Amino acid sequence: MENPLLEVKAVDVFYGDIQALWSVSIQAARESVLALVGANGAGKTTLLRAISGLVHPRTGRILFSGKPILHLRPEKVVASGISLVPEGRRLFSQLTVMENLELGAYTPRARAGFSASLERAFALFPLLKARIRQIAGSLSGGEQQMLAIARGLMSQPRALLLDEPSMGLSPIVVKTIFELIQVLKKEKITILLVEQNIYQALKISDFAYVLKNGKVALSGRGEELLTDPDVKKAYMGTLE
Repeated sequence: MENPLLEVKAVDVFYGDIQALWSVSIQAARESVLALVGANGAGKTTLLRAISGLVHPRTGRILFSGKPILHLRPEKVVASGISLVPEGRRLFSQLTVMENLELGAYTPRARAGFSASLERAFALFPLLKARIRQIAGSLSGGEQQMLAIARGLMSQPRALLLDEPSMGLSPIVVKTIFELIQVLKKEKITILLVEQNIYQALKISDFAYVLKNGKVALSGRGEELLTDPDVKKAYMGTLE
């Protein structure tokens, strides 16, 4: 791949004495959707956490726009242009919708463009504008997921990391989330998508990696992996 936005090179991650990632290497092209799929415990969330600076790999390299970010603190990773929307949303549940959005724009560059980012968030999620003063914890599950994504976008990222965005949501909301991912791609944001809905993830991805037991087991274009017999055999229950 020529001039990727994000490169993870031979990364090993440990939790104490337990190894979670084994020499994992991935690349994400600029303005693309990259899917990371696999069973629970495969290492998908750990990989996103390593990219975000929340865990520190023991070995390997992580480059963003050609610059090393492996040892940056999480807030510096955000300032560099990477934003994580974590599994489970992790909203400030006692704060309002507006206060959560404000906290998503804490870097100097994001604060300077706050008004434009807020207008964009409300254009993407009109429901949030109607609930701007509502306590985040009182929102429905779908509304909370919309707020979590909007908060992630407030930092004006070039790469948005989405960890299980459809988990626990109704089919209608899931459809909305996947449509949003395609809209964000058109807005030139690179998406890294961790998703257990493997069929939908591969369907909308430009490229995908299948993780198994902390290692990259397969990789290829999304539509190719959809028809791959190994993927079908391993994930037939979630493919259709």
